Amino acid sequence: MQSAKIFAGTSSTQLADEICLKYGSKPGKIAIQKFSDGEICPMFLESIRGDFVFLVQSTYAPAGDNLMELLLMADAARRASAYKVIAVIPYYGYSRQDRKDKPRVAIGSKLVANMLTAAGVDRVITMDLHAPQIQGYFDIPVDHLDSHAVFIPYIENLKLENLTFAAPDVGATNRIREIANYFNAEMVICDKHRKRANEIASMVVIGDVTGKDIVIIDDICDTGGTLAKSASLLKEKGARSVRALITHPVLSGKAYENIENSVLEELVVCDTIPLKKESPKIKVISVSDLFGVAIRNAFENKSITSLFVHSQRRPSL
Repeated sequence: MQSAKIFAGTSSTQLADEICLKYGSKPGKIAIQKFSDGEICPMFLESIRGDFVFLVQSTYAPAGDNLMELLLMADAARRASAYKVIAVIPYYGYSRQDRKDKPRVAIGSKLVANMLTAAGVDRVITMDLHAPQIQGYFDIPVDHLDSHAVFIPYIENLKLENLTFAAPDVGATNRIREIANYFNAEMVICDKHRKRANEIASMVVIGDVTGKDIVIIDDICDTGGTLAKSASLLKEKGARSVRALITHPVLSGKAYENIENSVLEELVVCDTIPLKKESPKIKVISVSDLFGVAIRNAFENKSITSLFVHSQRRPSL
């Protein structure tokens, strides 16, 4: 009889343990060995012949090592006669390289998709890709989970009087519009211009924020510079409070310093990437329930539509 077995890569051990707890199983036995030069050698310590094998691994920095580990796990599972190999990638690294926006650059997210397919992955389960069209880079099924399912209940519990949503850039407007429609709330846009990656040249606010309780929604917080500048500008324009809900806490460079010194009330993130350290301004919401249900439904050939119920528009009062 086929069974579902969940294995953790080294980048997502804690999240995989929580997913297994929600799913009602124990993590599969696997050893991730490394040679002295850093070469990775995964080995399954139990039979997976004929099984659905779910490999939980986010590909954040060091992205090269974490991605290579996932590819080797997939190859090992295929060679061990797994029936299906499903890559569960809570944070899909290289998703920001989704197009040729400059001459002579790579499309990293497409290359990663090709590598996963070549390694023998049959399906990908991920969350909040930087660009939804990345799903089209795959010739295998992709289940794209939405953090709105965990963020909306959190926002509802805040009971903010003058709720307004803010997009940190023009590219995030579609994401923000969906959640703003759910709450029948207004939205504004922080339009930014960059000279180079991670460096903002200028920023303006499009919309009225006077006396509003602002919630910024985005998929990635990297250095925190954009977020801190957006929050400061919104407060200067008259916002009563500013907080941010971000799916993937990359938090590189001076991110913790930028967040802690900002005017943000709080930064709420998912556990797709483990925090490097605790911060009084950063709160973590687990997505283990979502991934647990997605894994069960993938194994049982059921729909995952129920995971997106919170993205539907709330009826007008």
